[in-house]
Amino acid sequence: MGGPSAEREVSLSTGQACAAALLGEGFEVIEVDAGRDLCAVLQDISPDAVLNCLHGRWGEDGCVQGLLEWLGMPYSHSGVLSSALAMDKQRSKEAFVAAGLPIVDSILAPAEEVRVRHVMTPPYVVKPNNEGSSVGVYLVHEASNGPPQLSDDMPEEVMVEAFAPGRELTTTVIGDRALTVTDILTDGWYDYDAKYKPGGSRHVIPADIPSEIFDLCMDYALRAHVALGCRGVSRTDFRWDENKGAAGLILLETNTQPGMTATSLTPEQAQACGMSFGQLCAWMVEDASCDR
Repeated sequence: MGGPSAEREVSLSTGQACAAALLGEGFEVIEVDAGRDLCAVLQDISPDAVLNCLHGRWGEDGCVQGLLEWLGMPYSHSGVLSSALAMDKQRSKEAFVAAGLPIVDSILAPAEEVRVRHVMTPPYVVKPNNEGSSVGVYLVHEASNGPPQLSDDMPEEVMVEAFAPGRELTTTVIGDRALTVTDILTDGWYDYDAKYKPGGSRHVIPADIPSEIFDLCMDYALRAHVALGCRGVSRTDFRWDENKGAAGLILLETNTQPGMTATSLTPEQAQACGMSFGQLCAWMVEDASCDR
């Protein structure tokens, strides 16, 4: 858990929650804050399995998965290729298109160019191509006077994506089955604070939406999981414009390391399907393997 990414604090919360849950399930648990000495620390511990609670770069993009494969240590969640593919938003979209899944138009553009002109007709969203948890996301409204003033810590190349209006929906996949659909209600943009601060958003489980849309979310999430080659647990996020019916359902992205904090969506969905938080953590550990 932890690590050096922009999502370090969320990862620490995830790791602490999972460690406590696994202790409650009877596991012997050692918490590791992933640093540059991670390889040596893991070799010293020699664990039976590694529960990967890292979020963001290095922990979610295939890097730590490659290290664990090299060490021959069974680990949770997706493998090297699928982790790297899912973390790269543009390449994962190409996989979704090949699988016949609905996405919105997007381009990769130099951040300097995005700062000086509209590279796409507003409304649009600007975000890093390889970060998660709504880190560094800019929403450019239709009535915007000018291009977004991106912060200096944004990468040199960013994704610019057509804004998909509508309701925020999400579905978790565990193994080979989709769990349910959550409708995420917020006062505004579903940003970092809305995701992780208590009261930042309200979750309706199961989502009160037409059965056709509910079934499509379940189907699309499972197909996205398969298209990227995911293993273990993943969560796929959607936008649904209810004025357009089924044609208004858009797949945004698939998360191979969903958050496991007190406000996180995946544990809530598991709970709604009769699986406690401890049981979910135990399932991930027992599912751990190499060659994922």
